[in-house]
Amino acid sequence: MSSLQELCSGLPLHPLPENRGRRPGVPHAPVRTPGLSPEEEQLALRNALRYFPPGAQELLAPEFAQELRLYGHIYMYRLCPSMELKAYPLDQYPCRTKAAAAIMHMIMNNLDPAVAQFPQELVTYGGNGQVFSNWAQFWLTMSYLSKMTEEQTLVMYSGHPLGLFPSSPGAPRLVITNGMVIPNYSSRTEYEKLFALGVTMYGQMTAGSYCYIGPQGIVHGTVLTVLNAGRRYLGVEDLAGKVFVTSGLGGMSGAQAKAAVIVGCIGVIAEVDKAALVKRHQQGWLMEVTDSLDHCIARLRVARKNKEVLSLGYHGNVVDLWERLVHELDTTGELLVDLGSDQTSCHNPFNGGYYPVQLSFSEAQSLMASNPAAFKRLVQERWGGRSLGAATGPGLGLGWAAGPGLSLAPGSHKAGSDVEKKGAGKMEFRYPSYVQHIMGDIFSQGFGPFRWVCTSGDPQDLAVTDRLATSVLERVIADGVKESVKLQYLDNIRWIREAAKHQLVVGSQARILYSDQKGRVAIAVAINQAIASGTIKAPVVLSRDHHDVSGTDSPFRETSNIHDGSAFCADMAVQNFVGDACRGATWVALHNGGGVGWGEVINGGFGLVLDGTPEAEEKARMMLSWDVSNGVARRCWSGNSKAYDIICQTMRENSGLVVTLPHQVADEHLLQRALQP
Repeated sequence: MSSLQELCSGLPLHPLPENRGRRPGVPHAPVRTPGLSPEEEQLALRNALRYFPPGAQELLAPEFAQELRLYGHIYMYRLCPSMELKAYPLDQYPCRTKAAAAIMHMIMNNLDPAVAQFPQELVTYGGNGQVFSNWAQFWLTMSYLSKMTEEQTLVMYSGHPLGLFPSSPGAPRLVITNGMVIPNYSSRTEYEKLFALGVTMYGQMTAGSYCYIGPQGIVHGTVLTVLNAGRRYLGVEDLAGKVFVTSGLGGMSGAQAKAAVIVGCIGVIAEVDKAALVKRHQQGWLMEVTDSLDHCIARLRVARKNKEVLSLGYHGNVVDLWERLVHELDTTGELLVDLGSDQTSCHNPFNGGYYPVQLSFSEAQSLMASNPAAFKRLVQERWGGRSLGAATGPGLGLGWAAGPGLSLAPGSHKAGSDVEKKGAGKMEFRYPSYVQHIMGDIFSQGFGPFRWVCTSGDPQDLAVTDRLATSVLERVIADGVKESVKLQYLDNIRWIREAAKHQLVVGSQARILYSDQKGRVAIAVAINQAIASGTIKAPVVLSRDHHDVSGTDSPFRETSNIHDGSAFCADMAVQNFVGDACRGATWVALHNGGGVGWGEVINGGFGLVLDGTPEAEEKARMMLSWDVSNGVARRCWSGNSKAYDIICQTMRENSGLVVTLPHQVADEHLLQRALQP
């Protein structure tokens, strides 16, 4: 394979490429154990072969059957392209529309080996966040996009490109659904079977919606979370000399090392997979590494005393690290840690998200594949018993994690760990999530992870957008905002300046910041005008993480601070998906799962291409306003006072927005009197 033109020409059948299998030296996804019956194995094979004409099936059938037996899924390794997959400049894609080329740019970034966690298995991040279910789907999708006009929409069913369908120029060019399984069948066990059959897919959040921008996104979220954790728990603005202990250096969690440096603290991050630790060290995101607990403790003592800025990677299980910190406290009286966290894939505990402390990494990988039932029992035994107890031994009471690890408390509860909060509801634990204590208030004010991608691939274009965004936010502050809102703007101005210094771009030329409705719209308009004037050389894709104000209904994360009983309802995320599609999004996505696991969340996202036209500006104004105000209005109706203030202000500024405001129950005793027999 030598060109993008060939990559967009459909399935490579004449001839079929050579089967090179799994490439050595590349990280690979853990072996899946779907437990298919013989009849289901035949169905999985039949479903895979239907992408190919009869002439190719004789060769491919035994090959796909072997993949299913060895890896628990048919990835179609033979079709993994030999050309370098990365975000090529927009004008290099053989497309009929800029929108299609922009979507290709984003897909290629998600599969870039420098970005993707398990590139040959089409996993971008989170251990199981698929872009596609197999490589045939990738080839067909690229072919469809190359042919698509402004009067067609590509429909994606959980990685499968159903086809191009007639639509209008104002409709989305792409509509994605991932994992939309009937609720009664949306269990982990059923998912493993359905994924092995090739009929559904776990898209995480921005993996299956083609909007991942590398670890920069989670660096930013972690930076804001640690800054606000310092304010809430430690009462400080300056984190110099403060020790932040956490775990995970893999896909998204690799961001934690860089975040610690940006906020100016001492970050100690445990990781069981040496390859992940070495990768982050070679990238320059991790300053030092050690496999010695003695050295680790000695080094953090020195850094703490001297108030050094440090990211230290410990090769080992975080349980051992926490138990050593507890031992130091018990024997010396010295508490060596100020903030604690976790950012491992606890939503996926039995397939690589959690490694029992008494097994080495290789032993755990082997047991996971050879005896998944025994591995599961070991995870439940050790997770429910030793690990969380060790992790919370110092009594820090901080149970947040910015990313997939958010199911730490609910996952631990399911495993039998004592994390219940006495007298509380089923959404509350002794160790509150970072949304409940930190990010929830930020979401309620309309702030969330807004991002953009410069499709020229030119760092100079990104530098222009950085300057524009900084200028826009400074003007908003100058116009006058509440102190709590001003603080968020200032954090993000600081972030943009630090991001450029720390060279956070991995893959596409992208930037992320947290902004509210006013800031997002103003930034989008400024960028669109810069494209129109030629200051920015090519279209820019606007997007966001699904983990946002309106994008996600997740009772143990994004909506965990909603207490009117609706946290388990998914109306907001579904309405957001539909509303974005109606208001000008270039593409929209709706997912089951993401962040906290399959069946635990419904979330959605979008992509909006700015091309410098007045139409693009109008779409941005309309769609971005809805994309934020939907979630703020929902939080307002659930009784959040900050959301109430924001929605009132937004209605004053926009006569087209009309929201019924809730009344508070003035007399709490009224409820008790009314319900008395």
